[in-house]
Amino acid sequence: MMTGESCTDRAIFSITGADRQSFLQGLVSNDLAGLENGLVYAALLNPQGKYLADFFLAAQGEAILLDVKATFGAALAQRLNMYRLRADVQIAPSDLHVTRGLGPKPDGALADPRHPDLGWRRYADTQGDTATIDWDAIRVAHCIPETGIELTPETYILEAGFEALHGVDFRKGCYVGQEVTARMKHKTELRKGLVCVEVAGSAPTGTEIKAGEKTAGTLFTQSGGKGIAFLRFDRASGEMHAADAVVTLNQ
Repeated sequence: MMTGESCTDRAIFSITGADRQSFLQGLVSNDLAGLENGLVYAALLNPQGKYLADFFLAAQGEAILLDVKATFGAALAQRLNMYRLRADVQIAPSDLHVTRGLGPKPDGALADPRHPDLGWRRYADTQGDTATIDWDAIRVAHCIPETGIELTPETYILEAGFEALHGVDFRKGCYVGQEVTARMKHKTELRKGLVCVEVAGSAPTGTEIKAGEKTAGTLFTQSGGKGIAFLRFDRASGEMHAADAVVTLNQ
């Protein structure tokens, strides 16, 4: 049985006020009705449909907890406050800590909604153990993007696999960036996106992938001879190269 380990790179905000759920419902990519069943994974987009931040939301009494990468926390809170206007909503940092782990969930823990192999998350006053789990290996195995690595301000969430990660709802109604996201879902065929690749050798995260003389994409997180890459699908065939590494599409 694995014990939980501390997520020291996360910031927690407590969102309170009578309008907290309706306020977030009109902004984020997922349906907050899911809070009744556990964690909700979602993103905030700009009006052009591009990624600003991804986070987890959890109901806790008269508050909604927002769990985001710490380096994105201040900017996200500022953006949310910009949208607040006259809504009865207060956004404040929380002293809670995030613990995540694998195996049976302890009391109060919630399943990570992105993939079963990502285990559970728990929000409490106390910290967990020192990190021992190779989360990158799990992410690479299932092509799960990470904030600030595969997920950047140029990201469209459907190209990042948010539908498979249960991070977007197409029936919930309007939110910021919804029109672009819906158009990509219903009116176009994705021509590029994140995929799992085989990697012989290694290359720094962010290395350009070349197919012959043409740019095919970018190589990101790698683990155990595999990696996550952002590829143009029309160029993703045969052997590609990222610096000295040979990259092939995982069939």
